[in-house]
Amino acid sequence: MNNAKNNHRHHDHGVHGKHEHAGRRSEPVKEHKHHDHQAMVEEYKRRFVFSAILTVPILILSPSIQEFLGFKLEFPGQLYVLFALSTAVYLYGGWPFLLGLVEELRRRMPGMKVLIGVAISTAYLYSGLIVFGFPGKPFFWELATLIDIMLLGHWIEMKSVLGASRALEEMVKLLPSTAHLLKNGSVIDVPVEELKPGDRVLVKPGEKIPVDGLVVEGRSSVNEAMLTGESKPVEKKPGDNVIAGAINGEGSLVVEVTRTGADTYLSQVIELVKKAQESRSRTQDLANRAAFLLTVIALSGGALTFLAWQLLKGDVAFALERAVTVMVIACPHALGLAVPLVVAVSTSLAARNGFLIRQRDAFERARELQAVVFDKTGTLTKGEFGVTDIVVMGAHDKEQILKLAASLEAKSEHPIAQGIVRAAEKRGLGLEDVEDFKALPGRGVEGKVNGRLVRVVSPGYLEENGMAEYLEKAKHLLEQGKTVVFVLEDGKPLGAIALADMIRDESREAVRMLKEMGVKCIMLTGDNKSVARWVSEELGLDEYYAEVLPHEKAEVIKRLQERGLRVAMVGDGINDAPALVQADVGIAIGAGTDVAIESADIVLVRNDPRDVAAVIRLARKTYRKMMENLLWATGYNAFALPLAAGVLYSVGILLTPAVGAALMSLSTVIVAINARLLKL
Repeated sequence: MNNAKNNHRHHDHGVHGKHEHAGRRSEPVKEHKHHDHQAMVEEYKRRFVFSAILTVPILILSPSIQEFLGFKLEFPGQLYVLFALSTAVYLYGGWPFLLGLVEELRRRMPGMKVLIGVAISTAYLYSGLIVFGFPGKPFFWELATLIDIMLLGHWIEMKSVLGASRALEEMVKLLPSTAHLLKNGSVIDVPVEELKPGDRVLVKPGEKIPVDGLVVEGRSSVNEAMLTGESKPVEKKPGDNVIAGAINGEGSLVVEVTRTGADTYLSQVIELVKKAQESRSRTQDLANRAAFLLTVIALSGGALTFLAWQLLKGDVAFALERAVTVMVIACPHALGLAVPLVVAVSTSLAARNGFLIRQRDAFERARELQAVVFDKTGTLTKGEFGVTDIVVMGAHDKEQILKLAASLEAKSEHPIAQGIVRAAEKRGLGLEDVEDFKALPGRGVEGKVNGRLVRVVSPGYLEENGMAEYLEKAKHLLEQGKTVVFVLEDGKPLGAIALADMIRDESREAVRMLKEMGVKCIMLTGDNKSVARWVSEELGLDEYYAEVLPHEKAEVIKRLQERGLRVAMVGDGINDAPALVQADVGIAIGAGTDVAIESADIVLVRNDPRDVAAVIRLARKTYRKMMENLLWATGYNAFALPLAAGVLYSVGILLTPAVGAALMSLSTVIVAINARLLKL
């Protein structure tokens, strides 16, 4: 089931060393994709304006327009002037389509440019023959307006494409061009590309952080929303990592440079987004086949239309006009744009929300997922001990028990001790002074609080000292696989405190969201069955697999796939690597600044399991937009083709080539606008 995916997977060893646009070397992003689009927008605009200006005298000099508007303007050589003006429009305005015609034929992939090129060339050559003596009626004004509308349509469409791929440009703009380098006790402003690892830079309040680095001095809140999708400013203190492009808040920071240029988080994200936008979509192949088929139908349909009307009416000009309209209106341009525009929008949208698509086809498979398998530690749970329950056994209440335990444990470095202290701090409990503190090896700690001897001990201590009956009161907690300690005062148990790897609040919501979407939620853990059962019951999971060793995780995924399920694996990307590769979609969660996780198809920057549901939702919406665009593009052609051929001629409905071009352009613009609606 998964072979195709695994064969397709090309580990590109992250994105290191592949960027030529990192740091302020980001110009090639604009120079390539963005600059090309910008140049094309300007080119189509320039050609449209030129052609539109020349179309005015062409319309005024055309006999059929004069007849329609009720005026007459004739002079010797009028037809030659019309021909000269139309030649200028045909050659300058029609040049992109003529060039495209040659290129598509050279590649043996006839498409939109072939159709337009053939249509305008047929109209121009036929009208030219009439000027030089061939009997018939020229249609220069139809030719000029057809080219005008095609250029206008392309101009509008290119502006839409530019808007869809502008997220990359916005990301590039996040990087400042200069940094305040600290050197020999002074501050020097230097270009960012001159910084190297180990340098220290000053980041003032309100400034953008110039490089990835480590805070060595100062405290501040940093806004990373544009980079990670995290809406709340993140507190930064010495020892914390910061990302290039994030906006510093109220305090000054001194940052030691750790990564520059191509290695920075933002540069890697830009490269990933660029590659994902350029990668082929499976749906695109379908669109390309449909566009090729439509081109063949349009060319043969145009020829058949010409022959049919020539036989029925015996009017070459009329038959030719019908054929040209068929070729224009059947242009598969909307089909060609239907998928790439949606891909561009969805990929940049994902990056701005903190999930990075490394494999495009895997992202498209995410819409079909039936089960999501979560690693437990660090994914569904926080990976740190916390207090889950307090059982009262004496005269003191829960807060007093916790306060006494935390006062003692504050002097210990043990993870359990730290969990108890954190719980007391979270509840705002002030700690008591402790005298005569002493560790009881393998059993706990003791000390005097307010002159009374307090102990925090393990269940084994109670058994050894004839207090086993108190274990019964905490039996249900021990059965859940939790770590339980007992608090004694002057030898008498006051209560029990249960600790466990804390379940993330976001995990509950993530499971609820996924279940509402019809996706099974399954957990994999190396922990014992008691702990796994407790977490599973707390979260309402569908299934769980406990005591699974890292190398066995891939086997569990395989068994689920053999049951016919399309499976995503969500893990930290390190010990979960084999399972991430085996799954239909591998999702690395909580990657932070580590973009280049080899085994993952999708990287979630935040440690928030709710983003898994967001990925699936975006994948489904993306596919829906693609299908909407494809249905519109093909449905429009199915309706418009017979109309262009003149099936309603008998009831007085006849489309001119210009009207056909307007309808075709409108179809393309609708597809472009619909793609951008994905943002909503």
